[in-house]
Amino acid sequence: MKEQKPYGTVLFKAAKILDYLSDNPESSLQDIVKGVDSTSSTTLKILDTLVLIGYVTRQSNKTYRLGNKLIQYADQNTERKNLVDLTQPYLEELQSKIDETIHLGILDNNEIFYLNKIEPKSQTVLMSSKIGNTRPLYNSAMGKAVLAEFTDKEIEQYLLSANIIPYTVHTKTNPDEIKKEIMNVRKHAVACDNEEVEKDIFCIGASLISNNNKILGAFSISMPKYRVNNSFAHQMAKEIRKTKTEIEKVINDDYSFADYE
Repeated sequence: MKEQKPYGTVLFKAAKILDYLSDNPESSLQDIVKGVDSTSSTTLKILDTLVLIGYVTRQSNKTYRLGNKLIQYADQNTERKNLVDLTQPYLEELQSKIDETIHLGILDNNEIFYLNKIEPKSQTVLMSSKIGNTRPLYNSAMGKAVLAEFTDKEIEQYLLSANIIPYTVHTKTNPDEIKKEIMNVRKHAVACDNEEVEKDIFCIGASLISNNNKILGAFSISMPKYRVNNSFAHQMAKEIRKTKTEIEKVINDDYSFADYE
């Protein structure tokens, strides 16, 4: 079998420079050249590009260190992991009461990004969703819960810019209908997706908000529609509100979220 060659060897050189700066901040050009075993001209060209895109910062004394863009990515990943770890026991407790699929998501580029998934213990029909999947805001339970935390102006801007298309025959695509439903989510503190993303799938969810009114994410319960009736829906809404209160309390008591921006 022919060995696959990597595309763009300059990326490997850039990675070596970033690795070196991670271990050796405030390094001069010559320090980096020696550390990565490259030529001055090649290293300088790569450094100039990394500075341009914010991955590296050039100091006034002509030394280099990792840039704010990389630090931002690292901080974001830490915040995401913290959110998963912190919410896990509460979502597991919710799942023990409602034996259905539990999802945790965050707002990412005007979509819901799935951070975590807890499978039911005794159900035979399972959800096809995966960690890393995304869902729109206008028709998913977690998305609507997050959208309800937007200001009215932000909602208007979202509806003007979003690609609102019908995923199923049940998807609401009329902006006035969507806004009416968002007002209902604000009133009841839970949001529903009644076969709007996938046929025969029902979801109910809520947002997670920090003590300085920042949107941290959302969570939901998902299941086949045939398992839902009015009594069960009311029970799920009650448990979701309770879980939301518990998670938000511990989030707002946790130092790592105290200054979340």
